[in-house]
Amino acid sequence: MIQGPLSTIDALMVALSGFVIVFLMLAALWGIILVVSRVVGGLAAKPVPAPAAQAAPVPAAPVPAAPPVRWVELVGIDDTQAACVMAIVSHETGIPLDQLVFKSIKAK
Repeated sequence: MIQGPLSTIDALMVALSGFVIVFLMLAALWGIILVVSRVVGGLAAKPVPAPAAQAAPVPAAPVPAAPPVRWVELVGIDDTQAACVMAIVSHETGIPLDQLVFKSIKAK
């Protein structure tokens, strides 16, 4: 069925129906987004019920006393260089610095 070109009235009706369909779909999407956001917001705001029977709180373990301060004997080396040596030894061995014990550091 081949027809001639559309008249002006027919072209305006096609364009108007296109606009109406697009705006109806946008309104439907807006409604879907609104419903989903309210559902998700309601789930997030719902408080988690606390367990009915809770065990008695376990007393905290006593905090161990701080280890005594040990001074490092520095021979021919200043504090900055000693700190660098300690950091390098800790890094190379993989032992945390607070677990290493340095008694003396001497320069050659």
